[in-house]
Amino acid sequence: MEVMTHSSTFLLPSNHHSPSVTYALVVLNQPLLRFTPLLWNHAQVRVCADGGANRVFDEMPLLFPSDDALDVRQRYKPDIIKGDMDSVRTEVLDFYTNLGTKVADESHDQDTTDLHKCVAYIRDFTPNLDKSNLCILVAGALGGRFDHEAGNLNVLYHFSAMRLILLSNDCLIYLLPSTHHHEIYIQSAVEGPHCGLIPIGMPSASTTTTGLQWDLMHSLQSYLVIEHCLLQWQV
Repeated sequence: MEVMTHSSTFLLPSNHHSPSVTYALVVLNQPLLRFTPLLWNHAQVRVCADGGANRVFDEMPLLFPSDDALDVRQRYKPDIIKGDMDSVRTEVLDFYTNLGTKVADESHDQDTTDLHKCVAYIRDFTPNLDKSNLCILVAGALGGRFDHEAGNLNVLYHFSAMRLILLSNDCLIYLLPSTHHHEIYIQSAVEGPHCGLIPIGMPSASTTTTGLQWDLMHSLQSYLVIEHCLLQWQV
């Protein structure tokens, strides 16, 4: 069985980043994570899901209180704003489009979530992005309305062949498909001490773990991994 490795080097400064991993960032319409600038700097493409553009416009300058707000907004310009456009403000759209941001209006599609739309776009319409070892970071995927959180978890399963990580200020979640063996490398400076493995949809039957305080023996199922983040971000 093929081995899939997992390492949260995106939580470390840029000089610790593995060059073999290509990151894309999706910013959802939730309060910005305190380490959003760190994720932004790691990413090769940055996508705001609809009202996520409002969050970047309004809240990114607050993370740099000593800098000019206009300068911060120009530095942190999304590459794409995508969604059904029911939340993003007109003045925010105008500001970013004048800076060259692409807007992909999917208001005709009410059958998928904005996150689903963004992940599909990254998969299908970013030809200059190296997808051989692509990891999509999703900021603001947790918290807020539970139906939105559940929808975000569903996206993990819909795109199970891709590597997606849902992030909040306190934890990160990703899927461990049962089609692979998995090796998880903990960045102890920013992660821990807690880690949860959660089978979704059916009882587990044949998974074995090593390195945890309470290891599993012979349980089989796709798992969600929830890790605790302890992070003071550095640009």
